[in-house]
Amino acid sequence: MRLVDRFETRGVYVPGEDNRPLSPWRDFGWLIAVWLVTVGVFVIFFALAA
Repeated sequence: MRLVDRFETRGVYVPGEDNRPLSPWRDFGWLIAVWLVTVGVFVIFFALAA
């Protein structure tokens, strides 16, 4: 329980946060960023290979 209290005091858990609308950048921003980096690496790789 002390671990849960520590996370709550740090602001990791926000009560009522489950009721909010879905926002792609807020909820999946890290996934979108990883996808963009992966596409960029493929483009650079094939540009150097050509």
